[in-house]
Amino acid sequence: MLPYASIHDASTALNRSLTSFETLWFDYTYNKSDYFVYCHNILFLFIIFTLVPLFYLLTELVFRDYVSAYKIQPKVKLSLRDHFKCYADVMRMFVLVVGPLQLVSYPSIRMIGVRTSLPLPSLTEITLQLMVYFLIEDYTNYWIHRFLHCKWGYEKIHKVHHEYTSPIGFAAPYAHWAEVLILGIPTFLGPAIVPGHMITFWLWVALRQIEAIETHSGYDFPWTLTKYIPFYGGADYHDYHHYVGGQSQSNFASVFTYCDYIYGTDKGYRYQKRLLQQLKGDLKNNGASKASGPDIKSE
Repeated sequence: MLPYASIHDASTALNRSLTSFETLWFDYTYNKSDYFVYCHNILFLFIIFTLVPLFYLLTELVFRDYVSAYKIQPKVKLSLRDHFKCYADVMRMFVLVVGPLQLVSYPSIRMIGVRTSLPLPSLTEITLQLMVYFLIEDYTNYWIHRFLHCKWGYEKIHKVHHEYTSPIGFAAPYAHWAEVLILGIPTFLGPAIVPGHMITFWLWVALRQIEAIETHSGYDFPWTLTKYIPFYGGADYHDYHHYVGGQSQSNFASVFTYCDYIYGTDKGYRYQKRLLQQLKGDLKNNGASKASGPDIKSE
């Protein structure tokens, strides 16, 4: 709860007038406990798990003929029933694990120093902290993901997530309950090392989940803004990991590709890409040869 009785008191404490966003934040949070404010994360996760994958599903249904060219595994077709069964399974895990985890994890948030007070962080501060969070989570998640692909980790835990060899948006958070708990560690590690404001924390959790849904969407759209992020993996990169399945020792990265490159765990993916490019080149050359054939004969 904010330690100010009025906007005037807050302005006096900051020695300046509140910005428009700070005024909105004050009006909404001044009489609410920090715990209540933190628990908004549950609502945000529910909305993201529901609406973002639904966007990809509706895009597939409404613009099927147009987007089919960007489907990574075009031979795999899941029914509406399959999509909503996955969503139902995710929501079951949300109610039984994710939601309760949010409810009981507030003491750790308070301990690491995530604040709800004024002033609000600047856009520069938010951006820099989010970059740090993504890098810390990406590196930590890489090694946890590799552990989950050892024989014991895969058979006991991670194979649940790999039930979808051609992933869909709803399957991004689809996992064994133990994996949900384990992967919470890299998510909290960044804010623990570089604590910030609750707004930054909300944005971090939201953007990380949206990114996970995009990489599991099954579509490699050329117009996505993430194409302009250096070393970003994306849907095509992670789809290969699911396509190979339990035997996969490639593309463990959650967001960026630098760890896979440094530790040599993207060789299978890069070999496949080189092979596909070679095949496309051969087909193009063969097509050009056939096209030029009649001209040669006419001479």
